[in-house]
Amino acid sequence: MIALPVVGASAVDLTLRSAELTPQQTISRQIGAADARIDRTGLDAPLYQRPDAQSYAPVGGFDKYRPDPDKKPAPLKDAVPAGAEAVQMSSSDVKVHTRHGLLGTQLRELDVHHPMSQGIFTPLRGRLPHGPGEVIATAAFLEHSGLYVGSAVTPRGSTAPYRIVGSYELPSELRRDELLALPGTLLAPLDKALAATGAPGLNVTDSFLVKVGGDGFTWNMVKEANAKSALVLSRAVMAHPPADSQVPLYAQEGKERFAGPGLNVGRFTEQATVATVVGLALLEVCLLAGPAFAVGARRSRRQLGLVGANGGDRRHIRAIVLSGGLVIGAVAAVIGCSAGIGLTVGLRPLLEQKIGVRFGGFDFRPAELAGIAVLALLTGLLAAFVPAVTASRQPVLASLTGRRGIRRANRVLPLIGLLAVLGGAAVALYGTRYRVSPSLVAAGSALAELGIVALTPLLVGLFGRLGRWLPLSPRLALRDAVRNRGRTAPAVAAVLAAVAGTVAVSTYQHSQDVQARHEYVAELPDGTGLLSVNENSAHKEVPPTREMLSRNLPVAVRADVDRLVVGNPNCEDYGASPGCGRVELIVPKEQRCPLFESEHGPADFPPAEAKKLRQDPRCAMPDRPGSSFKTIVADEKLLQVLAVTDPGSVAALRAGQPVSFDHRDVKDGKVTLRLITDPEAAQKASATHAELPGQDKVLTVHQAPAGLKSWGVGLVLPPSAAKAAGIATAPFGAFFSLEKAATTEQRQRLDGEIDRTGADVRVRIERGYQEQSTIGMLALAVFAGLVTIGAAGIATGLAQADSEADLKTLAAVGAAPRVRRTLSGFQCGVVALMGVVLGSAAGILPAVGLRLTQEREQQSLLLRSIEMGYSSPDQPLYVPIAVPWETLAGLLVLVPLGAALLAAVVTKSSGALARRATG
Repeated sequence: MIALPVVGASAVDLTLRSAELTPQQTISRQIGAADARIDRTGLDAPLYQRPDAQSYAPVGGFDKYRPDPDKKPAPLKDAVPAGAEAVQMSSSDVKVHTRHGLLGTQLRELDVHHPMSQGIFTPLRGRLPHGPGEVIATAAFLEHSGLYVGSAVTPRGSTAPYRIVGSYELPSELRRDELLALPGTLLAPLDKALAATGAPGLNVTDSFLVKVGGDGFTWNMVKEANAKSALVLSRAVMAHPPADSQVPLYAQEGKERFAGPGLNVGRFTEQATVATVVGLALLEVCLLAGPAFAVGARRSRRQLGLVGANGGDRRHIRAIVLSGGLVIGAVAAVIGCSAGIGLTVGLRPLLEQKIGVRFGGFDFRPAELAGIAVLALLTGLLAAFVPAVTASRQPVLASLTGRRGIRRANRVLPLIGLLAVLGGAAVALYGTRYRVSPSLVAAGSALAELGIVALTPLLVGLFGRLGRWLPLSPRLALRDAVRNRGRTAPAVAAVLAAVAGTVAVSTYQHSQDVQARHEYVAELPDGTGLLSVNENSAHKEVPPTREMLSRNLPVAVRADVDRLVVGNPNCEDYGASPGCGRVELIVPKEQRCPLFESEHGPADFPPAEAKKLRQDPRCAMPDRPGSSFKTIVADEKLLQVLAVTDPGSVAALRAGQPVSFDHRDVKDGKVTLRLITDPEAAQKASATHAELPGQDKVLTVHQAPAGLKSWGVGLVLPPSAAKAAGIATAPFGAFFSLEKAATTEQRQRLDGEIDRTGADVRVRIERGYQEQSTIGMLALAVFAGLVTIGAAGIATGLAQADSEADLKTLAAVGAAPRVRRTLSGFQCGVVALMGVVLGSAAGILPAVGLRLTQEREQQSLLLRSIEMGYSSPDQPLYVPIAVPWETLAGLLVLVPLGAALLAAVVTKSSGALARRATG
């Protein structure tokens, strides 16, 4: 029992320490053997960066930065110092055909034979690519795609397949799906093939691995590269970072911005959770192990009595029992640490796959492992303390004869227990309300639980008053438990500790689930769905997938939707390639938000005025949950699917008139659609908040009533209205409602047919809030349940060890075997029931403390949001504390029943009559 947490603690310590890479290991996995990596930022102005290259900002800040559309970005290679050796690395995200359909994959080009690339990847099987048509794949890609070394793989849009000649892994990204090829053999041919079909080209990200020699890529060299809009990750800077005063970014933005509360949301809650769980786990081990020592002390009371009869005093008896606890703690420490280390070493590949990072090597911390071992020693010693004191106070004659004796209840202990409960609750609440401290929450919860343990003898006596209403056997068992509180209290404490942990976990998880259910925002009406393509170039695949949808699912109503198109229908929404364009819904000037019309946005307004404007209805965010569609083309079936029952809107669509759901887009009953044929000119105008160039189409619309839920749709054009306006359309997807819920088999058939087409199509169905039951929480609940059953078993052993004389007396007077089992079962069941009741009360406080910690954190974020004007002062904060009554009811029934049955089963139906001990 003591060794089990030691196994877990030592395994977790070794795993976490081994997964923590040194700075040199971390940077070697990012830049290989190079001195630095130079990355493009997308800015066209000088910038400042953090030494670790995790953040950057243009000189003057983002609020004042405006890109120059006429300025072409300088080549990234200009940032490479003169005389330095450089190796280019390029990457792009695409879809790749696999055995199962399409898989999002990163394509990378790198000279894998160059020494600077060593360390970025680890070859596993096969060989490295030597020329065109050859790639190597990560082990994750092979697993997810169903392919293998030797297979042919084809990126979508490619005219020729590539042969996988080997596999590799990225040590810090084991789950990354990636294909790697030599420079110029993968990205350029694919981009050319896409251009030939009219599809958008690749969005390629370039970087350079640089070797400069000498002292490496110094901080001054980093700042020179920053002046050319480049971001640099330097080995030398990571090893010897500059002082904060030498980092211009900190002087401009303030270092606290990069380590402020916004980056630590949930940190205190996480720390409080860990501290509380660890503290209660240690306390639980002590309370569980204590009765186990008491069982041993009861079974060896004759031997202890002989020690007293031969001149030993109380000190000797206490020392004997405490030495047993010390020995058991030492053995548990050795076995537990050895087993934890052995498990970590043996399960290293599995652990690395689970966390997605290869260890840099096993990092043994002797001081930490020794601390865990010492904790096991202290646990054994503390667990044996109460049984040692109890055994030392036992009269020698009672120990030798097996008589239990009667001791007066301690009148001071309940008072101490009550003060501990009140003090622990006050400390825990203080740690959540006035001084957010994880240690105070954990300490207060543990102190309150110890207080309830101290109150256990008094509470057991109060339980005894219920005996008058019970049948004979349970009444005898309850009165026996009350009469022998010295035996009952430790057993009740064991069950209390286990149940408190179970209740704390269940209450915390249930409260989070209730909050998540309350905050859940549905994307569509319940039972409806949306089929959509993720890329505009796949518009030709939409009609057949619509038919697949109707064929495989129980569709009641299907509303096909199209999108408005200007120019090449294969272009993405904001693509700037030749022949591309788009349609913009133009909001009337007087109805636009001033914050976003100013040249520098909110930075042009005083804080008070910006706060006031954020509450202006013109600046309010539209109610568009999920995927927002500003403008779509559909008929009146769409309103039927979206449960929009406004008769005027339905009649307008049926008559061929557009319907608007956002009053800010409408002026004098009309909306303006602007056809933009020059995306580059539109980009320049957008940078200065000027009017976008293009041809306007003014349409008369029907304004839907205010407050009508449109589920993300802003403007609906009937197909006839789009045609009359001279605006082209392309298929986009379909909204649909179901006659009944789709089964798993139906979804699998639909997904299989869509995968075989190779189209990147998404089908989602609104099913309402789904309870977030994670595997981790399930495992924790199962573990807590097993510990509870184990505690009941300890209670059973303690009851039987102390009531052995009663059972023998029953046998002597001729009681039937089932009477012995019934009495033993009820004795243990009564103890378990009392433990469950008290444990349920004790387990609520830790959960309450953790939830109040979360409330305090969320309240501070809400106040900050109200200060900035993003939230309204009357916006409610909902952090509920919900008790899982079903779980508590199950514990009240199952644990006592299980304990009673366990005791009845292990009790012998007949036993030999005992003779009185003599001498």
